[in-house]
Amino acid sequence: MNPTVLVIDDNPDVIKALRVLFILNDIECIGAESPAQGLKLLTEKKVDLVIQDMNFSQDTTSGDEGKVLFGQIRESFADLPVILLTGWADLETAVQLVKEGAADYLSKPWNDDKILASVRNLIELSQLQQQDSRRRNRVQTRLQKLQQKYDLCNMAFAAESMLSLLEMATQVAAAPIPVLITGPNGAGKEKIAEVIQANSDLNNQPFIKVNVGALPADLLEAELFGAEQGAFTGAGKQRIGRFEAADGGTLFLDEIGNLSIDGQKKLLRVLQTGEFERLGSSKTQKVTVRIISATNENMASAIEKGEFREDLYYRLNVIELDLPALNQRKEDINELISLFMDNGKVLSKSAETLIQNYDWPGNVRELQNAIQRASLLCGDNEIQPEHLGIKLTKSTRNEPLEYTKTDIEKALEQAEGVVSQAAKGLGLSRQAFYRRMEKFAIELNKR
Repeated sequence: MNPTVLVIDDNPDVIKALRVLFILNDIECIGAESPAQGLKLLTEKKVDLVIQDMNFSQDTTSGDEGKVLFGQIRESFADLPVILLTGWADLETAVQLVKEGAADYLSKPWNDDKILASVRNLIELSQLQQQDSRRRNRVQTRLQKLQQKYDLCNMAFAAESMLSLLEMATQVAAAPIPVLITGPNGAGKEKIAEVIQANSDLNNQPFIKVNVGALPADLLEAELFGAEQGAFTGAGKQRIGRFEAADGGTLFLDEIGNLSIDGQKKLLRVLQTGEFERLGSSKTQKVTVRIISATNENMASAIEKGEFREDLYYRLNVIELDLPALNQRKEDINELISLFMDNGKVLSKSAETLIQNYDWPGNVRELQNAIQRASLLCGDNEIQPEHLGIKLTKSTRNEPLEYTKTDIEKALEQAEGVVSQAAKGLGLSRQAFYRRMEKFAIELNKR
């Protein structure tokens, strides 16, 4: 369906000329010869953009009528883009209205190519903003439902990818089946395990955490399964293992991908039968434990290399939850900063820019450390870039952020002002291109 432009101008020849121009370029156009008629049409028809004159009386050139009309449109249709048609006498008023939210202004007589480029770009931007607004509303509705129904353990997030992951985590929490959480170090895998535990039927039972990848091979068996007194040098008393401690509850096995092959073999038996013997004992123990495991390893590659048992992998991986790296969900950063930053501390604009441009290879853990460090070091309660202890390097910089204002302006010039073509020329999405235009304060048709 073609977009629709409403032209409000007391001169029917202006409406006619613009209607012909737009229809020839696959844009629907309707006209109104008075503000009252224009406002009425806005309530009756779906309009994507308004072009309005600044004066509607023959003896008036102040632009006051246009100012009143713009205010009325803004009050009832806040997100509707409005282009002002101006004469030299009311140019100052038009410039002021642009500052107050008008999308653009064009002088009479207009240039057809410029007005077409402006209309296309503004309609495209408006549609993207509407899509984003609808998406954000859907996400907010889903989040509210999730928060009302489940305990999210004070997780701070805003990204839709995290919302989808938590929806899955809470959905499978009640079933006593193994869950494997994958994702990079520091991304928050343990926090996801806590959410699963909190919303399971075992939430009042033991929740035992163990980093199996950090256990020395000679202590693995004693740590997981326990040991009798004197079972090995230094075992001065009976030791309860993690499986026994977690009986009836949940055992979180972190860094499972780093477990030795011998450790994998012993773990597999417990998962299959629930049975094990303490080190130094022949008495078989039997437990019922829900297993949640986590890894930052590429498990498919580890299996192919013979570094991880395929049968154990399938025992652990009934449900897999893949946690994205922080640089893939940057919407979460501000929420996490609010969680980590001391009360009364604020970020300077330059610190905010550095945080958003930094790639966070250490993920949430690195962000937490940086914010806590900065909160301690800033003396006047305003955090500056040097307080964060991070800096942009070639390996930590997001490549698209290297485009300069000149790059963006040149791309627009080569595309004759058509944003979609300019964005394509730089290998950016339209949304990313518009963000850079906003960042560099680049306005269409005023370069």
